[in-house]
Parts: sequence; C-alpha cells; structure tokens
Amino acid sequence: MKKNIQYSIPARPAGGFNVQFLIDRVSSSKNKVMNTSESLNMLSYDQNVQVPMISIGMPTETSARCDATDEHSSNAAGIKKIAEHLIKIFFAVVLTHNLPLTAHSQDIHFSQFFETPLLRNPSLAGIFKGDIRVQAVYRDQWNSVTNAYKTGSVNAEFKMPIGKGNDFVTAGMQLLYDKAGTIGWTSTQVLPALNYHKSLSNEWNSYLSLGFMGGIVNRRFDRSKMTTNSQYDFGIDGENFSTPSYSYADGSVGISLNSQVNANADNNFFIGAAYHHFNKPKNSFYQNTNFTLIPKYVFSGGIKLSVADNSFITLQGDYSSQGGTKEIIGGFLYGLKLGDDPENPLYVIHGGAFMRWNDALVPVVKIDYNPFSVALSYDVNISKLKPSSYGRGGFELSISYSGFKKNNSTVEYMRCPRF
Repeated sequence: MKKNIQYSIPARPAGGFNVQFLIDRVSSSKNKVMNTSESLNMLSYDQNVQVPMISIGMPTETSARCDATDEHSSNAAGIKKIAEHLIKIFFAVVLTHNLPLTAHSQDIHFSQFFETPLLRNPSLAGIFKGDIRVQAVYRDQWNSVTNAYKTGSVNAEFKMPIGKGNDFVTAGMQLLYDKAGTIGWTSTQVLPALNYHKSLSNEWNSYLSLGFMGGIVNRRFDRSKMTTNSQYDFGIDGENFSTPSYSYADGSVGISLNSQVNANADNNFFIGAAYHHFNKPKNSFYQNTNFTLIPKYVFSGGIKLSVADNSFITLQGDYSSQGGTKEIIGGFLYGLKLGDDPENPLYVIHGGAFMRWNDALVPVVKIDYNPFSVALSYDVNISKLKPSSYGRGGFELSISYSGFKKNNSTVEYMRCPRF
C-alpha cells in the first residue's frame, strides 16, 4: 500500500519558483519506493534546488597610490617565489579534496553578487577603497506564489598592512540567513574569513590574493508544522530523527589577481577562482554520512574602464559549477559622477542589467553617496517557469558602507585599492 506525505518544503530553481516536494512512502517493503528518512535526507541537501550561486565579482577595486611614498622595494625573485607558493596552496586544497561524492546540493545565490564578495570568493575580501567595509543584502522572492524565500546577507571586512612593503591582510566575517516554506526551512551561516594580498609590483597596482573562509552552518525547520500520514493514524509524525536541526563545519578557498589595465589606476581588472565546500560536510538530519555537500567551483572576471572624466563602465561575469548544475551570469553597470570634482564626486549614479543565462534578466540601479551605497534590483523571470510566475521574480535591496580609519590607516602604509 502506497502512502503520501506532504512536506511544504519549497524547492528553489535558479529563477526562484517555489514548488512542493511530494514524498512517496510505502508501508510494504516489497513495494517500497522511498521511506521518510531517505526523503528527509534528500531534502536536507536539496532544499535550495537552484542553479548554483554565481557570485559575480564587481571588478575588484584595484590599487592606486594613496598619498603614500614607496620607500621599500621588493626583490623580484622573492615576489615571484611567494606568488608561486600562494598558487600552490590554492591548488593543493582543490586537488586533495577532489574525490567522488554521493549526494547533491546547490547554494543560495544573490542577483546583486557584487555586494556579497565573500560568498563568491574569499580572496575578494579587502579589494576595495578604504580600511573598513560593511555590506548588507536582503532578498524577498516569490511572495505572489507561495511562502517566499527571505534571504539576508551581512559581511564585514577590515584591512591591515603587513610587512614593510605594500602587502596587506584582510580579516572578514560573512553572516547568512535564509528562511522559506510553511515549515520554516531555515539556514544560518557564520563564516569568518582571512585573505592575504601579495603586491606584485612597486610601480604598478597589481595584487595576488589567497583567501580562506570557514565556519558553522545550521539548518532546521519547525517540526510542529510538518504533516505526515502517521499523524493522522497515531497522532505523532513517526520520524526517528532526534531533532529537526543539525549543524556542520564548512570551508572555502579562493585565489584572485587584480591589476591596472594601463597607466590610469581607475582602469582595472580582476580574475579569480574559488572552491567552496572543500571539506564536503555531512548534510543530513539523520547524520547519514552518505549525504554530503558537493563542492562548488566559481570562476570570476571583470573589468572597469573610464569612458570620460565623469563616467565609467563596469563589465563583469561569472561561471560556476556544482555537481551537474552550471550557471553563467554577466552584465554591466554604467556609472555617472555628479559634482564639480570628478575625483571626489558628490554622487555616483549607476544603471545597468545582468542576465542569468536561461533564467532571469536583472535590471539594477545604484547610488553612491560617500561613504554609503544603496542598490535595488529585480529579477524578471525569462525561464520556462515564466507562464506560471507571470514573469515575476524577486527583488533585492543592498546597503553598504566603506571608509578609512582616522588613525593608523592603510593609506599611510601601502597602495590602497581604488574603484
């Protein structure tokens, strides 16, 4: 005899359309399809079904000399040796953890990837103009269809000079919260980060960065809102997991290169690669070691070019792969400086659009008013789910702050990134 259990745990495709899992449970072992334990194991790693997060990088704010004289010259051979060691460390982590997996999962993603640098690549931490940066992003998705996904991200970065040259270190923290569905499926992440930036030139703004991020992830749901056949038959849900919550340690590593394009320090580019979930954490309410989080690869690139004294254009794109799922996203922002001094504009207004391939078109508007920035975007669904969603997706709002310390600022010791 075949029974059905309805769990209101929404799946999230790339465009964000919510559906419900219908899990088949068979009381007869002869005709068994999937028991509830197996189903919850599946849900525990497939709760965010979507194309993997692309985490596009805003072309990193490559370095310019900020009123500091360069009194220390580095030995070219020494710089090359250190750079080689950084690259070897990155690939050692990637290759030594590249083993077969038995389960499948995709990450939460934001359309405003440029406001979540640590989520896309920990080596992008600290690539900005200033000593301190704090960014917050809120995403509200598919309220018109079902219980919406409500996702929030907060990251903070603090830069510190190290050594006698232009090298510096960035300490960061990434906080992530996501909740959806009638049973309140919730994910909370607390991820400290550390990034080392090696200056490759005393004459040219160029940095090679190696970053690590790792911490604790908790996933849980409201068991009282879960409905099973056993509740109708016996008054209890009949499940044998001890608690509707579990936690695991997670880790990421990334490497990036950012540099000037020409003599104008405002013209710059970056390229980067990141390897997320390299420790392949266990991802199951039943603590089943066969269900682990599949690592994700993210390859990023971007370039920023001046159009005129008071305007510039930023092009950026990312490719990511997690398990059998891939995502491509790219687009542009055009920035216009307002005020009498282009070097210190009163406002900067940005406008542009990004496309998540075969999924969504994302128009973006952003306003900078030093030291704050505010951006608003909206996902317009262009995927196969468009008829069901009527083209509607989710909106995102971001607020960020970046600035220099009053005392002992990095501006006094090193080339500071300029973007």
